[in-house]
Amino acid sequence: MALNWNGEILAQMRFYWDFSLWPRLEGLTDAEFYWEPVPNCWTVRQLPDGRHAPDGAYPEPEPPPVTTIAWRLGHIVVDVLEARINWHFGDRTTNRDNIDWPSSAAEAKQRLRRAYTTWSEHIQELDDDALAEPVGGAEAPQWSDFPLVVLILHLNREFIHHGAEIALLRDLHRARFGESPGPWSEPVS
Repeated sequence: MALNWNGEILAQMRFYWDFSLWPRLEGLTDAEFYWEPVPNCWTVRQLPDGRHAPDGAYPEPEPPPVTTIAWRLGHIVVDVLEARINWHFGDRTTNRDNIDWPSSAAEAKQRLRRAYTTWSEHIQELDDDALAEPVGGAEAPQWSDFPLVVLILHLNREFIHHGAEIALLRDLHRARFGESPGPWSEPVS
């Protein structure tokens, strides 16, 4: 029996989207989006040119700083999805110097929904031969010889991993400030 790789990849991503990530973003406020649970968090800040960009350093400090939901959700939107859509299925013009990261919870959710839908549509169109093609110049050199399916599976892990971190940050925010939880749990008493 032949395995439908893109079907399996999409089933995993859709299940996570439908039952974990998207429901956990319901009611996300800008206060939660930018909440810094500890001092010196990495977040998203407005640049002098008006764009918004994430805090960061290269090489990344060890251990890396705690990040805000704005940083994590922006990472999923921009780095995991939008940039990959542009570099694998678009004109390869997106980079950290020209992209504007989401500056509010509402914008991040709107861009996430659009990027998730677009990414899923592109993956759906790939056949086994396309999934087996080397990534090539669309990614950093360490990825160039890997088949596209390996990168896509890695991006699914990133999507799930960072989504779980966002859910945890929302739980911590709710526990700290006693705000109304989403539909996934009992109200705080």
